[in-house]
Amino acid sequence: MAIASRPKTQSKAFISLRSSVDFIATGTTSEVMDRALAYLRAGFPVHFRGPAGTGKTTLALHIAAQLNRPVMLMVGDEQLTSSDLVGEQNGYRYRRVVDRYIHSVVKYEEDAVQSWVDNRLTTACREGFTLVYDEFTRSRPEANNVLLAALEERVLVLPTSNGANAYVKVHPEFRAIFTSNPQEYAGVHDAPDALSDRLVTMDLDYYDRETEIAITQSNSGLDADEVERVVDIVREFRASGEYDQSPTLRACIMISRVSAMQGLRPSASDNRFVQICLDVLESKTAFTSKNRDRRTAQRKMLLQLIGHHMTRQTNVALRTATHEG
Repeated sequence: MAIASRPKTQSKAFISLRSSVDFIATGTTSEVMDRALAYLRAGFPVHFRGPAGTGKTTLALHIAAQLNRPVMLMVGDEQLTSSDLVGEQNGYRYRRVVDRYIHSVVKYEEDAVQSWVDNRLTTACREGFTLVYDEFTRSRPEANNVLLAALEERVLVLPTSNGANAYVKVHPEFRAIFTSNPQEYAGVHDAPDALSDRLVTMDLDYYDRETEIAITQSNSGLDADEVERVVDIVREFRASGEYDQSPTLRACIMISRVSAMQGLRPSASDNRFVQICLDVLESKTAFTSKNRDRRTAQRKMLLQLIGHHMTRQTNVALRTATHEG
């Protein structure tokens, strides 16, 4: 993606997105993308909700690119205020007029007018950009209240003292995509009912095995059969529930990419590969003195998983070679 500076009449930078050749379109991702685009083209904002590592942001940006409009990206934050979304008064513009029409009389006229500066939401609404609001529930609910009228009545209300400029008519091409983690995540606020009711919420879970393999291979450069072993290790560890933070697709990509860069082939007999797996996956459990026994048991389980999946793949290869012979 490329960052493009806005013209002088605009105050914020926007993102010019093109469809990524690295995006993996499988049956699962294509089906979600088609549904989301249908809602957006009908004028409804879309909300992707799911745990970390399910590809919400990647999917949101890829879908935004399909709309062929500049993208305004925002990230939710506890300290975000309404002014950070819409803008604020920023300084004064002074004017002084000296009238010497009658040479013997000098007339002075002075005034000062506050200057308004748009922020991202206002710019997107004025120009018809696509707004991608990532992790929007990390912002306080009162900060997001300004979205209500913009999404429903297509009018953005600005906190300005100048009545003539207190409203912005939302551009007909304006679209919005939101992402969030489930509400049990730390640092996440409940989305107000009034805002949730305006969004089409699509719940995302971890992808199926075939999709995780395709995405991991595309992002690592490791051979497909070797990627399968890594993905199966991570998926079985995820299914075990023996962790504090769920291992996601990112763990598959980390292990596979580092292995590929170091020229390693996944193998239980390669201590370097085993250590990469342990470094990535053991971090999913809190490191405390109380957890010492649990972490020891977890390491034993991970070593068994690595050995099992490496042996299984080797046995399959041997049977295939014997059959062909």
